[in-house]
Amino acid sequence: MSNSSSITQFLLLAFADTWELQLLHFWLFLGIYLAALLGNGLIITTIACDHHLHTPMYFFLLNLSVLDLGSISTTVPKSMANSLWDNRAISYSGCVSQVFLFAFFISAEFSLLTIMSYDRYVAICKPLHYGTLLGSRACVHMAAAAWGAGFLNALLHTANTFSLPLCQGNAVKQFFCEIPHILKLSCSDAAVREVGLLVVGVCLCLGCFVFIVVSYVQIFRAVLRIPSEQGRHKAFSTCLPHMAVVSLFISTGMFAYLKPPSISSPSLDIVVSFLYSVMPPALNPLIYSLRNQQLKDAVWKLISG
Repeated sequence: MSNSSSITQFLLLAFADTWELQLLHFWLFLGIYLAALLGNGLIITTIACDHHLHTPMYFFLLNLSVLDLGSISTTVPKSMANSLWDNRAISYSGCVSQVFLFAFFISAEFSLLTIMSYDRYVAICKPLHYGTLLGSRACVHMAAAAWGAGFLNALLHTANTFSLPLCQGNAVKQFFCEIPHILKLSCSDAAVREVGLLVVGVCLCLGCFVFIVVSYVQIFRAVLRIPSEQGRHKAFSTCLPHMAVVSLFISTGMFAYLKPPSISSPSLDIVVSFLYSVMPPALNPLIYSLRNQQLKDAVWKLISG
């Protein structure tokens, strides 16, 4: 039996047993990480430097890119280092930091995606009130609320998770410290309260998801009433990237946390966690730039000097 006071480190799950496959994992994660850094860095720099992009939509997109950089930097570099040096260990404080930072960035990102759906709803359904409802001060307040909600949620879950007595050793069956896998190491009776908090969190996420769906139902109804094809295309081009990001984020995240135990396995857990924690930060810049000509033009202008 071990308890949380005697644990000084945790052992993360290795992607492979052989050195060659671990090296392959390192190069794969390095490529994805560099793509995320480049894509999100370009979006942040472009929006900050181009005054034509100083609008609510791009302000929220800048915040999203910052959160994406934070979330992928919390998990991927440590996993890369462990594969490169053939090491599975992470310190107790390092694990606590990973749990807190990952929960913070993911919670704030989901809150921000909800705000971004409201931004698109007001822009398309209530264009005459857009400047009033989404002025610069209102945008700053909403972004601060998203970051603040993420911080409080992460603080609550991290403090509660690591206050539980750990009775099942220190081997985390995941490539980073994730709350559900930390809970599997705790005494079953003590873990009930954190499971309750996770259920409450899932319910709040479902509430945000319903808000996003209702917003887009209203948006599509408004877009289909636009008489010109060019107007409909422009409206869809600003909404479809956000819908793709939300769908990818929510579907993989909900499957990771709500999948039945009967289909759970270490390999499936790694794949699902990879899809919701690593892929969105790398794909979001590509998704947003593919159908946004204004952003593509601004990025090209920045690159070409």
